[in-house]
Amino acid sequence: MTSIEILPLIALVAMFVIATFFPINIGILGFIGAFVVGYFALGFDDKEILNEFPSSIVLTIVGVTYFFGMAKRNGTIDLLVNSCIRAVHGRVTVVPWVFFFVASVLTALGTFSPAAVALIVPAAMAFAARTGMSPLVMGIMVINGAHAGAFSPISVSGVLVRDIVESNGLALNPWTLFFASYGINLLLSVLTVVGYAGLARMKGFEYTATGSTDPAPGSGPVGGSPVKTSVPTGGGTGGGSSAGGSTQVLTRPTTTTLVDAPAPVAFVQKLTLFLIGALLVLVLVLHLPISFIAIGAGAVLAFTDLKKQNEAIADISWSTVLLVAGMVTYISILQEVGTIDHLAEMAITIGAPIIVAIVLCYVIGITSAFASSTALLAAVIPLAMPLLGTGALPVVGVVAALAISATVVDVSPFSTNGALVLANAQNIERPRFYRQLLLNAGIVVAIAPALCWLILVVVPELF
Repeated sequence: MTSIEILPLIALVAMFVIATFFPINIGILGFIGAFVVGYFALGFDDKEILNEFPSSIVLTIVGVTYFFGMAKRNGTIDLLVNSCIRAVHGRVTVVPWVFFFVASVLTALGTFSPAAVALIVPAAMAFAARTGMSPLVMGIMVINGAHAGAFSPISVSGVLVRDIVESNGLALNPWTLFFASYGINLLLSVLTVVGYAGLARMKGFEYTATGSTDPAPGSGPVGGSPVKTSVPTGGGTGGGSSAGGSTQVLTRPTTTTLVDAPAPVAFVQKLTLFLIGALLVLVLVLHLPISFIAIGAGAVLAFTDLKKQNEAIADISWSTVLLVAGMVTYISILQEVGTIDHLAEMAITIGAPIIVAIVLCYVIGITSAFASSTALLAAVIPLAMPLLGTGALPVVGVVAALAISATVVDVSPFSTNGALVLANAQNIERPRFYRQLLLNAGIVVAIAPALCWLILVVVPELF
């Protein structure tokens, strides 16, 4: 590799390091790097530098986060969560899987993964505190659920990965990617519950893997003050700050102890549910672009409460827009320089293509525990494209393994999702819970990439 190819790569590594230790959006660094390399090394003007600007992805993120931000503000998201809990009659051992399912539905519909976790995790962690369920297991369930649906054909990450693959002249079945992601995350959740249940029995942990209707062992002091014991009749998302004692938190599995009583569904919530259904039909059946459909649906909801328009605009995930746009633009410049092709050629020289695949899985998995998963998808997946172009490995298997390896490690407290779980934990000391999240993240980083590689790459090659 020449210096003109090496220096932009060093700059890319520096971007991830800077964005890890300093509160700066890596997309900003990506745009700066694209200008420096494009203008001074390649002689590009601004139009040529922005030639690969991901306008469709940007518009998708804007539309989806705008629409679901409106749905959150008008109470439709809470309505869906509470309805799902009531549907299983408040069964304690089933409710954690309800949170998994709801989080996966939100991301499958297009909600960005951290946004889905932010919507679900307050209610989930309150439920864990009230039933004696391990906050670690509950947090993992919510995050895995969000990742399970994160690669649907209409989701932000699904669109991003598909665009990267198709722009390199390869085909990718979006539904295969989605079901692969859902299956791996579901498997990891099952292993988490079973593994923690086994450890809890052997070690005598104070929390259980799925909760119970017995008094919660850690339900006493919340924030340092004693907690009273009367059985609450509502507030499935409340659970944490009010005073009280520590005895007799739950006595039997009645729905009133776990979720608010049914409330009349407002007109705006009915309208939102109708718009969600219409969005699914228009996008999945008629194949219309979700970006414009979501913006249109959000605009319809905007007319139901014009006074909150500024808040609705603020709900758009502008930081994600900047991150994706900046990184995709910079990676496109690296492709023009030739860095990506040379790295791919070097990876191929490692040995058998199947070994290269697992190396890439671990590279993206380890790095993603500390850096942005979305940015890494844009940076690492292109490295595998020349390898996949040889036909030596299944395209969807390798891409799915890389994509899942990048996201499944987001249980790390350094990631947005892990930080949200840490911030919403109840009835447990934060430093202690932080260490638990960190230990779990290390286990996931060690196991998940190999599991993805084995199931999605090795097994298809054998059969």
